[in-house]
Amino acid sequence: MSAIARPSGSRVTATRATVLSLQAAGLRAARARSLTPARTWRDVARAEQVAPDGDWSTWLYMAGRGSGKTRAGAEWVHEQIAAGCRRIALVGATAADVRDVMVEGESGILATARPGARPVYEPSRRRVTWPGGAIATTYSAEEPERLRGPQHDGAWADELGAWKYEAAWDMLLLGLRLGAEPRALVTTTPRPTKLVRSLLSDANTITTRGSTYDNRDNLAPSYFASIITRYEGTRMGRQELMGELVDDVPGALWTLSLLDGLRVQAAPDLARVIVAVDPAVTSGAESDETGIVVVGIGADGHGYVLADRSCRMSPDGWARRAAQAYHEYQADRLIVEDNQGGEMVAFLLGTVDATVPIKRIRASRGKRLRAEPVAALYEQGRVHHVGVYPDLEDQMASFTGDGGEHDDRVDAMVHALTEVMLDTAGPGIW
Repeated sequence: MSAIARPSGSRVTATRATVLSLQAAGLRAARARSLTPARTWRDVARAEQVAPDGDWSTWLYMAGRGSGKTRAGAEWVHEQIAAGCRRIALVGATAADVRDVMVEGESGILATARPGARPVYEPSRRRVTWPGGAIATTYSAEEPERLRGPQHDGAWADELGAWKYEAAWDMLLLGLRLGAEPRALVTTTPRPTKLVRSLLSDANTITTRGSTYDNRDNLAPSYFASIITRYEGTRMGRQELMGELVDDVPGALWTLSLLDGLRVQAAPDLARVIVAVDPAVTSGAESDETGIVVVGIGADGHGYVLADRSCRMSPDGWARRAAQAYHEYQADRLIVEDNQGGEMVAFLLGTVDATVPIKRIRASRGKRLRAEPVAALYEQGRVHHVGVYPDLEDQMASFTGDGGEHDDRVDAMVHALTEVMLDTAGPGIW
């Protein structure tokens, strides 16, 4: 019997050889990987993003936006847990900041966790729990009293320069008393507040610095093409991008030290509350901000800045935001400057919420002339900020009235304080 040819045999043999070859290559790669340690955070981090050596109780990492502060904070927390920390405090400017940035953010604790050591986040319990039992509890700097009582052996405080109440930092430090060497990391964009300056001068604080440019490889090119070029070379750019601690501007009507000295945690009973709106002339992503500031006058005759709700939104968006502030603070009225299309703005606000009483005012003097009497009230100690308003206060500390600055928030604040403390005349309610 003649042999039967098997044309497919060569293909079977070739396939088997290919599989064996691939298996061998895989084994060689696995063996090579086993000989090469996995890269750690310290292998890829920049020097300023890693906890410094030496004796310190507070590490202050002060840098520009997008510089990698959140990643540094999250990685430091993981290192503290690996080193034996059992109770960590996570404190941000607001509860939403802690959740959205520190815990669930793209560079936050959950995203940077290693396989096998990924913690479980329970938002309702404000708790992040690691497999070994270590726990991080989340806190908002808007609620300092929540930090009264709990104890920790480590803490990560984010954006300290934007915290509303300095008492939140005091309460955090008083609870940092577990373990042999409790430590705190502060990650923040620099801002020359009293609290930030006190940390810089503290002998137990060690400071590292960075800028947005240091992390350029990890940021979208469009960010540098639009946002960066807009603020590069400006005072805000030096602070928000370069990470510089920018001092007060010569000739400015306010200083941050003055505002810090007049700051309070709560307002007394208020006789009147006003929401002032300084609308943007244009809309869209590149538009100016719409200033929305809430101010009240107390039974003591002093003025109180209660909220800064300024935003960069569409006309419908900021109109709804202003109406919401009116109801939230049970204001007496909303005032809007006539010079910026007051009739149109009043009509827009009326269509959003017809229950809001609106008063149109006309600014007949220059910005500096309008602002000087209000600045005098501050100098007399008769105006107080209830908490911290970083963007508004930065505008105030750089406001000279020469027309070259962004002053939408300042304009709204000046209109509101003028209404409740200086001006009893003017057009009636619209």
